[in-house]
Amino acid sequence: MLYTPMNPLTPLSPLRVALPSQQRDADRALRNWLALPFDMARAQYANAVRGGLIRPSKLASRDFEQLVGSMERLTLGPLARRV
Repeated sequence: MLYTPMNPLTPLSPLRVALPSQQRDADRALRNWLALPFDMARAQYANAVRGGLIRPSKLASRDFEQLVGSMERLTLGPLARRV
């Protein structure tokens, strides 16, 4: 069978098969890059607790995570990570 781009019955070339996975990798990299400021805020909070600048509290940690999570969803919209 002769390969033509317009014929849907032709077998896919290796290049056409590889593109969706490359696209997923690019999407994942973009989402991780956009979420970096929020991850840095979480890391800074954890370092402040470990360093003794903030008292360790499960309730305060929960409130901080809810605040950062809501800011992430508000800022990134559909690109924000979901748990």
